[in-house]
Amino acid sequence: MSPTPPRPPDLRPYFDELERFADGQMAPAEQEAFELRLDQDEALADAHAAYEQLTADLRWAAGHDTLRLRLQALDERMDQRGTALARAQSLLLRRQRRSIVWGTVGAVLLLAAGVAAWYFSRPSPARPARNWDAYYQPDPGPAVTTGLLHSRPLLSEALDQYQAGHYPAALHSLGRVSPANVGADTLLYLRGLILLREGQGNAAQLYLRRVGEGSGPGELTRRARYHLGMAYWQAQELAPALTELRAVAADSLNPYQASAQRAVAAGVLGAK
Repeated sequence: MSPTPPRPPDLRPYFDELERFADGQMAPAEQEAFELRLDQDEALADAHAAYEQLTADLRWAAGHDTLRLRLQALDERMDQRGTALARAQSLLLRRQRRSIVWGTVGAVLLLAAGVAAWYFSRPSPARPARNWDAYYQPDPGPAVTTGLLHSRPLLSEALDQYQAGHYPAALHSLGRVSPANVGADTLLYLRGLILLREGQGNAAQLYLRRVGEGSGPGELTRRARYHLGMAYWQAQELAPALTELRAVAADSLNPYQASAQRAVAAGVLGAK
């Protein structure tokens, strides 16, 4: 007779605590006491492990469904492209048949029409692009690794949504992340990035300006200054945009120096 399999841990008595612990909603003293209980209370430790597995399974299922939808959309676009290509080829064949029937006179007229069409549709001399996103170098944010998923699940969720282009959902998830677990400047920077990509340049400025307040020009502060310049540009505040991007272009330690130099040299924000 085979042994009876062990019963799964009962999450119900601990669910609220486990959820608050995972979401970073506990105060530091409460979190420290909870971690001490995890080391001493075997039933709580088993429930915590089961909760982590449950949330990991839910994230995997959500990601699997998202991938299926993306592949389905890709298939539909490929079908549409194939249909359009077939129509273009059919149109080309009909035009070739007509050109043979028309004969010499028709060919001459067609050539004259082609020359006239080329002349009047010639592109104007190349001008530098003036829109901010023609010069913008996005920041994809930290990679969502397995370690990050286990240690900071809410931050991982927000990053995954941001990188997928789901900006409102990313802002919502980021609002649930505790600054004690991630860092206030990091949260300000990520919120500014998401708002900028969502097209809310004015709102993005409020967060990007606050990154690094009262501290030296660290890596995150340098990154924030570049995106702040682009947020000004997106909001059509060209003078402060030029000031910020000039500062970035002159900073050899800024990872966006080359991108800022290209925007400043183009002269699209004013005087070079």
